[in-house]
Amino acid sequence: MLQVDNKTLNSWERLKDSDIYFSFIKSPTAIVSSVILLIIFFCSFFVEFVTPHNPFDPASLSLMEAFTPPSWTEDGMAKFILGTDGQGRDMLSTILYGSRISLIVGFSAIIFSLILGVSLGLTAGYFGGKYEMIVMRLTDVQLTVPSILMALLVDGIARGIISREMHDEMAIYVLIFAIGISEWPQFARVSRAATLVEKNKDYVSASSIIGVSNLLIMFKHILPNIMRPILVIGTIGLALAIIAESTLSFLGVGVPPTTPSLGTLIRLGNDFLFSGEWWITFFPAIFLVILAFSINLLGDWMRDTLNPRLKK
Repeated sequence: MLQVDNKTLNSWERLKDSDIYFSFIKSPTAIVSSVILLIIFFCSFFVEFVTPHNPFDPASLSLMEAFTPPSWTEDGMAKFILGTDGQGRDMLSTILYGSRISLIVGFSAIIFSLILGVSLGLTAGYFGGKYEMIVMRLTDVQLTVPSILMALLVDGIARGIISREMHDEMAIYVLIFAIGISEWPQFARVSRAATLVEKNKDYVSASSIIGVSNLLIMFKHILPNIMRPILVIGTIGLALAIIAESTLSFLGVGVPPTTPSLGTLIRLGNDFLFSGEWWITFFPAIFLVILAFSINLLGDWMRDTLNPRLKK
């Protein structure tokens, strides 16, 4: 136990002495973005213990409380801080439930695209030849197609192959695959370019001479040294994946209407926007903007910190 504690203490000491920690505590933008994201992540993934209401429990809903405006307005109620929607669901609770779905889809999609893109880019840069040419041409072709159109294409193919009932059950998995398959070219290009630099260094040559396999060289020696730019792209790509999920759900091709997500909430609230119930679509949209903006700001800080060429 003492040994574990000492290792933890030493790791913490090394972290405090690192340039990343120093840059973080000197950056108000990074601190504020991290705090906002931590609050959102905590409230979203522990939503059952945070929200005052369960918006998807029919027994707790009352149509008499539908379209209640925010609490600070004239007709508002104190127990509904952000008001209610057309079914009497508390907007604050509904947004937090919906953000959990958006975060799960965004994280899963970006991890899938990172694994696929880095694997293809790493092997293409290491082996070269015709394999590298094929991978890079596939990357170039897919980059000519906007990500949202690629995701729509994948979702359309899935709808044509499987039944509607099965699609509704597998909607989240289809959405993760659709977004992930549209984002992998960025990771492939960056990892391939970084691998071309790393594979010509002495430690790679030394590993080859002593008989280390190509698989170990790529994933044990080269991969850790090219992770910095990949992590930066992954952080920014997370925001794009969440926005893509919200866009697809807003268009009606994402998760089913019965499953809460930020895009679904914005689409449902858009029907009441011009009838005076502005809060139903306004607050989910603002929440999505704050979430994506905070992730992008944190990604910009990571880019400036992890790229030595940008340091003055």
